[in-house]
Amino acid sequence: MTHNLLKGKRGIIFGALNDMSIAWKVAERAVEEGAIITLSNTPVAVRMGETAALGEKLNAEILPADATNVEDLEMVFAKSMEILGGKIDFVLHSIGMSPNVRKKRTYDDLDYDMLMKTLDISAVSFHKMMQVARKMDAIERGGSILALTYVAAQRVFYGYNDMADAKALLESITRSFGYIYGRDKGVRVNTISQSPTMTTAGSGVKGMMDLMDFSERMSPIGNADADDAADYCVVMFSDLTRKVTMQNLYNDGGFSSMGMSLRAMKQYSNGLDANINSDES
Repeated sequence: MTHNLLKGKRGIIFGALNDMSIAWKVAERAVEEGAIITLSNTPVAVRMGETAALGEKLNAEILPADATNVEDLEMVFAKSMEILGGKIDFVLHSIGMSPNVRKKRTYDDLDYDMLMKTLDISAVSFHKMMQVARKMDAIERGGSILALTYVAAQRVFYGYNDMADAKALLESITRSFGYIYGRDKGVRVNTISQSPTMTTAGSGVKGMMDLMDFSERMSPIGNADADDAADYCVVMFSDLTRKVTMQNLYNDGGFSSMGMSLRAMKQYSNGLDANINSDES
C-alpha cells in the first residue's frame, strides 16, 4: 500500500549494491511513495553489483562516485539537481566498510591505516556529503538527511570491531552538523539504528548469524528487516517528521531497551544445563 508520502520530492540514495542492500529497499519504497531519485555508489560497486538493474527498474540515473572524494560528491549533487529538476529533498547515506573486518584483524590488533579508511568511508564521508551539499545549497529547506547506524556505537558487540568506532563518529557528526544545518537551512539530520541485517556488508561481521539470532530472541517484536528499515526511512524523508532532527532513532524491535528477555534466558539456561550435564558425565 502506498500513501504518496514523497510525492513531488527529489532524493539521492547512496549505497544500493544489490537486493540485499537496505539502500536498495529504500530506493524502491521512495519511488513507490512518489519520489524521483538518483542512485550513487562507487564505480567498482556499480560495475560489480546490480545497481544498473535497479536504476532501470526505477527510472533512476546512476552516478558512480567515491563518497570520500569531495569532487565526486560535488558532481553527484550538481548532476542530481540537473537531472531531477531542482534542489534535493532527501538523502540516504548507506555506506560502511572496514578493511580490518575484511582482513579479520581483531580490535586489539588493528592496522591503523585501515582504521583511517574505515572512519573515512563509514563516517567522515557523511560529513563531506553534508558539507558539500550545504556549500552548494543543494538541499531544499526542510529537507531530510539520514544515515544508517548500529547500537554498537553505544555498546560492545563481539566481532563488530572498528565499525563500532565509525558508527559512534557517524552519530556525533549527525548531532553536530544537524545543529548547523537545522539552524541555517531548516534541514533535518538523523541516524536510524537498525537491527543486524544480512546485507553484503553485514555478512562480513564475525558471528553475524549468531548476532541476528540473539537479537531476535532479545527483541520483544523481533528484528527489523531491510523492508522495515525502508518504511522507516520513507517516514523520515516525509513531511510527517519535519520537526525531528539530531536524533539516533532505533528500528530494532525494542532490542536497544532490553536487558534480558524470556526467550534469551531460556536459551541460555538450556545451554547452561547442557554444559553442566556434559561436565558431570
